[in-house]
Amino acid sequence: MENYTEQDKFLLAVDCIIFGFDKQDLKILLIKRDFEPERGNWSLMGGFLKKNENLDEAANRVLHHLTGLENVYLEQLQTYSALDRDPVERTVSVSYFALINLTEKTKINEDFSAKWFTINEAPSLIFDHNQMVLDAISWLRYSVSTKPIGFELLPEKFTMKQLQSVYEVILGEELDKRNFINKINALDILIKIEEKDRSSSRKGSFLYTFDEVKYKAKVAEGFTFKFMGVK
Repeated sequence: MENYTEQDKFLLAVDCIIFGFDKQDLKILLIKRDFEPERGNWSLMGGFLKKNENLDEAANRVLHHLTGLENVYLEQLQTYSALDRDPVERTVSVSYFALINLTEKTKINEDFSAKWFTINEAPSLIFDHNQMVLDAISWLRYSVSTKPIGFELLPEKFTMKQLQSVYEVILGEELDKRNFINKINALDILIKIEEKDRSSSRKGSFLYTFDEVKYKAKVAEGFTFKFMGVK
């Protein structure tokens, strides 16, 4: 026991970078810090690890406390351990990024003065949270090309145009419609349903769903998700 008691003690936290898509823009959910230091400034939603939970459970607890959502796509990203990253106490933080479809109702906890910002209009954040966001965006751009996580930002039924919009806002570039559709169809992981979205035109656009069962079966057979030429 002496080997344990003689070691340095520090706090372990999780910080959640919460991304959302509203059919047009990629957004990030931020809170206004209500205690010192940096009281009144914008921050990521975070919390400290409790004795009775692991890191994933802590991140899910923090996310649920702010949004009321469960079963949200949540991925551990990176660890931040700079000695001076928190001026109050030595704190190591593990970042997570979450993906939320904003067309579904999200009940934001009003206690945190939370607000959705488009990525390009987000304010400066406390501590090293700006770097966390930059790292998360970079990883999201890579991940959307190597895993089908873009579907997490869409409703269960979506149009091809909506799917293309997700990729465009994440990758930060306009994509050729024909090439995009050809690449998506070549993956063979969508189900075209006999239903149309007529919200934007009388003719309407066919709706699709992501075939997760088929995707997992293909992965088990050696299939690798590749999009936009990422190797």
